[in-house]
Amino acid sequence: MDAPLALPGAPLPLGPTQAAPPNELRRVAEEFEAIFLAQMLAPMFEGLETDGLGGGGIGEEIFRPMLIERYADALSRSGGVGIADSVVRELMRLQETVSMEPTDGASR
Repeated sequence: MDAPLALPGAPLPLGPTQAAPPNELRRVAEEFEAIFLAQMLAPMFEGLETDGLGGGGIGEEIFRPMLIERYADALSRSGGVGIADSVVRELMRLQETVSMEPTDGASR
């Protein structure tokens, strides 16, 4: 079986006894939370017609998704809504489970 290809910028898969450092897990969990928050924030801006801050028009339509992503990043980095904490806990639990499994190939 071929090994799965890694996405650009994604960490390499860890071996059975290798654990990701907690700060790396935190970064990945916050990125996940930011993506989730961006998806939740996007509908809030869909029906808005603006002539104010962004000046409206095609320029604002183009840059609005980027603004939403920055909002989501800022929310996630400043504590978020708790998704990143749950993801970190689950990833740590999974790493502990994997590190406790027998590595001699014997099935349980």
